[in-house]
Amino acid sequence: MDFKDSIKTIADRIDDIKDNLPTEEATKTALILPFIQALGYDIFNPNEVLPEMTCDIGTRRGERIDYAIFQDGEPIILMECKHWEQNLDLHETQLLRYFTVSTARFAILTNGIEYRFYTDTERPNIMDETPFLEIDLLNLKDDKLESLRKFHKSYFNVSEILSSACELKYLNSLQDILEREFNNPSPDFVRVLCRQVEKTASFPQRVVERFTPIVKKSIQLYIRDLIFDRLTTLTTENQTITPTPYNLRSDVSDEGCIEEEEELQVTDEELRSFEIIKNILKDVVDTEKITYRKHAAYCLIVLFDSRFDWIIRLRYNNSENKKIQLMKDWITGPRTYIENPEDIYKYKDDIIYRANEIIESRKKC
Repeated sequence: MDFKDSIKTIADRIDDIKDNLPTEEATKTALILPFIQALGYDIFNPNEVLPEMTCDIGTRRGERIDYAIFQDGEPIILMECKHWEQNLDLHETQLLRYFTVSTARFAILTNGIEYRFYTDTERPNIMDETPFLEIDLLNLKDDKLESLRKFHKSYFNVSEILSSACELKYLNSLQDILEREFNNPSPDFVRVLCRQVEKTASFPQRVVERFTPIVKKSIQLYIRDLIFDRLTTLTTENQTITPTPYNLRSDVSDEGCIEEEEELQVTDEELRSFEIIKNILKDVVDTEKITYRKHAAYCLIVLFDSRFDWIIRLRYNNSENKKIQLMKDWITGPRTYIENPEDIYKYKDDIIYRANEIIESRKKC
């Protein structure tokens, strides 16, 4: 059985058996030993997997680690195991002590469901407080499984894992920070974004407080659009995209990294709509500030060349089913059917309202 399939098989049976595991030993037998076996190690060979390895600490004798995995006669991984209901946050100190007196470079703290992987990236032979890899068998992700694969007996290489451990550690920390900031933007984060919009050093607290909900909505819109673009790409991946001479800005790839955006063809109807928007707003804003952003699923008409400051979203991929979307009070409206670009004039007041909303928000920053 493939490595990933083996791990997923263990994960799939957790809910069915965990309530019948009353002790730590039962957790080891039913959940943790199969996990070690899935990593390619012979759980019945003490030269590979040694239970209860002695880890004497100073004058304290008889200290034992639950499992030690060996390679070439030397311990390479220590495993401290707890009952599946235990909170692992309460047991990190114990594993740290064992790590200090061992030559192993990696340590795992687990309750059979969650696995935390540690090493010593900060100080030699002193286990880091923060794990560089966390695996939750009830919430498996492919990128985590690929990192876990490096611990398989067939691929295990100390140098390679250590070289990626530091990156993984900071990657996880940054993801946590981004999650917090996206859900509840901090004043400092809001100021950073404000400075990208308006080149000024002064952002008093009242301005930050006013801009915070706008930042949060912008993040939510961006993530939603990113997901929609990805889903659209998956459903239209065989569609041929013709290059266009228009030089469009970079965008975000599926992995979230900045990369050069493919130049997509802007249709005649989209260009006509663009001219209509400029005509509607000619007395509201300098029309040179109105631009467009072409995406695989839609075309955005924006102000100040910012995808967050969009006025209207054109969904013309289906010539028989054209739709537009407007935003008001920083909330995206429903998709509305139109027959031709000239129908946009029906929404003149909404478009002017939206443009003024964007302009006012920039003044407040």
